[in-house]
Amino acid sequence: MLESVVGIVIGRSIRIGREMSKTTCIRNCAWAIVWDSCAGRHRYAQSVDIAFSDGAISHIGATFTGDVEEEIDGQRLFVIPGLVNIHAHPSLEPSFKGVREEHGVPEMYMTGLYERCATIEPDEDGQRAGTEVAYAELLMSGVTTLADLSFPYPGWVDLAAKSGMRLYLAPWYASSSWYVDNCHQLKFHWKKDHGHAEFEHALRLIDSLETYPSGRLRGMLYPAQIDTCTEELLRDSSEAARERGCPFTTHASQSVVEFNTMVERHGKTPIQWAHEIGILGPNTILGHAIFIDEHSWLHWPSRDDLRLLVDSRTSIAHCPTPFARYGQLLEHIGRYVSAGVNVGVGTDTTPHNILEEMRWAAVLGRIAAENMFAITTEQVFHAATVGGATALSRDDIGRLAPGAKADIVLVDLEHPLMRPARDPLRSLIYHGADRAVRDVYVDGYKVVDDGQVVTLDYHDAITRVEEAQRRMLQQVSSRDYAARSAEQMAPLSLPLRPPDR
Repeated sequence: MLESVVGIVIGRSIRIGREMSKTTCIRNCAWAIVWDSCAGRHRYAQSVDIAFSDGAISHIGATFTGDVEEEIDGQRLFVIPGLVNIHAHPSLEPSFKGVREEHGVPEMYMTGLYERCATIEPDEDGQRAGTEVAYAELLMSGVTTLADLSFPYPGWVDLAAKSGMRLYLAPWYASSSWYVDNCHQLKFHWKKDHGHAEFEHALRLIDSLETYPSGRLRGMLYPAQIDTCTEELLRDSSEAARERGCPFTTHASQSVVEFNTMVERHGKTPIQWAHEIGILGPNTILGHAIFIDEHSWLHWPSRDDLRLLVDSRTSIAHCPTPFARYGQLLEHIGRYVSAGVNVGVGTDTTPHNILEEMRWAAVLGRIAAENMFAITTEQVFHAATVGGATALSRDDIGRLAPGAKADIVLVDLEHPLMRPARDPLRSLIYHGADRAVRDVYVDGYKVVDDGQVVTLDYHDAITRVEEAQRRMLQQVSSRDYAARSAEQMAPLSLPLRPPDR
């Protein structure tokens, strides 16, 4: 399995992490977001030079006087640090476009997750194509570091390296899988030995990344969900992550169904059980953590979960869009931040556009709090940069500062959606989004040029995703407990007009 996942290392796009990059200077940037290490926050800067070489930023400030091999006119540019996405499923989600946006099961508290996972899944070719599409879309929205939570498939590692992105590969494994044979009960196929075997495969893959030639790939331990894994597998995974100094992640408190399942098994909330078995901590990232004990949908008597997250220094990956589709909200992100929880941002599903996700995080956070000042634009940007870096135990990404990695995004201030740019960060998050992203650098190498990804064939991958989706949807009725077609399970948003006679 490991050999098929890694494949053969070829191509310049994989070797570039070991080469020396030229010195580049962005001259006289109109606006930049720079890191103030003393204050521990981002600040605006104007009319500054930013120079970088050998994969790192060497200068931010007044005129750079060193030797320069490439100059970029920054007078109409807004320069920001590369964005950090700590939770995404690139191999699956592009194939669900047009399927999942309004697919939900009321009897499961609106979530369609379990029915969809049991019935709809792209094949390996679809996963490869989906990954390439998602990587391209993420790069075009300014993501330079990504946690890719996927089931391993042949060629995954090489595709990750080819993308040019900084990637944390998190191979999926679990002690059980979900299944449904009606619309109101979640059931589990338990294969405990299989879960530990896949855990060992994941460890070998993660260990191999340490010497991978690109220099941009690292591993993350990922027992898939807190409800699909045994206590032993979760403990072993957490311990292995601590030993290796790598992040540990799992989904927890992501649905009412999961919350009720864990209460039935253990008599306590998912967060409280995670604390009891010792898997919370500064290297732990919990996917979503929406349905904690104080959530209004639960009417649970305790109010301990938020404190446990803060005291353990556990991070959460906030991905508002997919839950908003179900009518669900984290209550509320400003409360988590003000309590002291480290929050990062993830895209989770399609669209893989972190700038849109940041907008939703701000807007939905204010709606949930019934207070427009509950979460600020600065706090959302911090979560998508330094918050994500902190979750990954990094202090060299998610910020523009001398010595930090040269992961840099150039935003076009002349784009109509950015104008007027009185406050360019607001213009970017609430108006321009990915449409205003011009160029993206990772480790000092350009991976997006004038809005187009240069390391991947985005349009070819889209065509392959379309083909994979057709194959996937043709299999739905044979996998569904009620033998429904894809059209019955996830109807089109409008009825189809009958053909003319």
